[in-house]
Amino acid sequence: MHQLIKIIIALLISVKLFAAEIDTPEVKPPIVFTKAEIINAYTTRIPFKIIDQLIVVEVEILDKEGNFIIDTGSEALILNSVHFKPTRAHRQDGQLKSGVHNDIENVKKKYLDFLSIKDLSLEKLNADVIDLSHIEKVKKIELLGIIGYSVLKDFEIFIDMHLNQITLTRTNRHGERLSKKVYAEAIHDSIDIKLKKHTIIIDAFVGNKEVRFGLDTAAEYNQLNEDLDSEILDYFYPSKELKLTGASGQKMKVLAGKLYRVKLNDSIYFGPMKTVLTNLKKMNSAFSTNLDGILGFEFFAQKRTIINYKKRKLYFIKSPIIEP
Repeated sequence: MHQLIKIIIALLISVKLFAAEIDTPEVKPPIVFTKAEIINAYTTRIPFKIIDQLIVVEVEILDKEGNFIIDTGSEALILNSVHFKPTRAHRQDGQLKSGVHNDIENVKKKYLDFLSIKDLSLEKLNADVIDLSHIEKVKKIELLGIIGYSVLKDFEIFIDMHLNQITLTRTNRHGERLSKKVYAEAIHDSIDIKLKKHTIIIDAFVGNKEVRFGLDTAAEYNQLNEDLDSEILDYFYPSKELKLTGASGQKMKVLAGKLYRVKLNDSIYFGPMKTVLTNLKKMNSAFSTNLDGILGFEFFAQKRTIINYKKRKLYFIKSPIIEP
C-alpha cells in the first residue's frame, strides 16, 4: 500500500513538472543590457561609460531604461526606490544594511523571477530597494540601480578600462569558462584572492609592509585606513581635503592624496594612485574583515583585470603599447 502511494505521488509530480515545462508562456526578460554584444552562447561584451570614476552601463529593466553602476562591493542587485517599488509583501519591512562608513536604513526587497543579459540568463533573484537619489544628485545622472555580487558571481568578469568594456562569460560550479574562446589576448599574470562573504580580499604590499586590501569596482578613490603603521602611511602623500558621500547619503570629510609603492607581488606593480585616508572600522565590523584599505577605480585604471569568484583568482591582461 505504501509503495502504491509513493508511485502515485511520483506520477503527480512528474505530470506537474511536464505541464509546467510545456505550458509556460514566453516571457520578456525584465533586465537587458541594451548595448551588449553577443560573443557566443555564454559570453557577452558590454560597453560602459565612466562617470566620476564609476563604471556605468545602460540597462533596460521592468520597462525602464537607464544607468546601473557595476559594484563588486555590493552584495546584492540594488534598485533605486525613486524609480521602483518593493514587492508588495515587503513594503513595510525596512531593513538595516551596512556600508563602508555608515549604515543604510530602510532597505526593502523586490523579487525578479528572471534576469537576462541578452542570451545569458539567471532565475529568481532578489533585489534590495534603496533610495539612491543622493547619488543621482551628486553625479547628475538618472540612476536605476547597482549591479553587485549576486548577479556577477556566476560569471568571469573582464574589466577593461583600455576599451571601456566589460566581458561576462558564464562559468561552471568549478569556475571553468563554458566557452574556451573568450579573450583575444593572452593572460600574462594572476594572483589568488580570498572571499569574505562577497568582499574580494587581496594580499599586497605598500613598500615592504604587508597589507590586506578589499577590491571594489565602485570605489571612486582608493581608501587607506588611518590607523595603519607610520611605515605604511609614509607612502601616502596628502594634497587636499575632500567631501565624500556614502551609500547612505551621509557626507564626510577625508584627506586625499596619492599612495605610492603598491605591489601585489614581485611582478605586479602599480604607479601612484589617488587615495583617501579614512576610518574603516565600521566596514571591517560590518563585514567581519580586517582590511587595511580598499582598491577601486585606480586599480582597474592601471590593470586590465579578470575576476573569477569561484576559482578565487584575479587574472591580468597586458595593456597594449600605444606608439606616439
